[in-house]
Amino acid sequence: MARVARTCLRSILKIVNSTLGLVGIAMILYGFWMVRVLQRDMESPSFDDFDSTALWFIYTFLSIGVALCLITCLGHISADSSNGICLSCYMVIIFLLLLLETLVAADILLNSDWVKDLPEDPTGRFHDFREFVESNFDFFKWIAMFIILVQETNIDENPVSARDF
Repeated sequence: MARVARTCLRSILKIVNSTLGLVGIAMILYGFWMVRVLQRDMESPSFDDFDSTALWFIYTFLSIGVALCLITCLGHISADSSNGICLSCYMVIIFLLLLLETLVAADILLNSDWVKDLPEDPTGRFHDFREFVESNFDFFKWIAMFIILVQETNIDENPVSARDF
């Protein structure tokens, strides 16, 4: 009976990790699309005084996507090995990721001037992205709740007992 439960937990953990990995891959693809659009826009004469440090949004988006993909790989490894130490490390990383997401969400919800905390974006792409999110807020709210639900499910389904060590 315990073997069936462990196999079921492994399968569920892999499905949840695959969803998290797809989110990471989607972020990477969107980041590459933003780089392509930026390169196309840089060829126009209006980008003569372009500051290269303004690429913070693209770099952040790409690095978060890569981090999610690496976390997903660690989750698949821990699901296959059922090693207590690997599962514990994975759970700590997921917990820190959720904590970071909670802090960012709290800053956005409680700080009405949160946009002023961000660096300037001379390209205007961040403003376009923000308008797109605001115009489709209900859709993005469901996506955000789905991502958080997947991560919460990931934590809840990783029981580590003393016999695993």
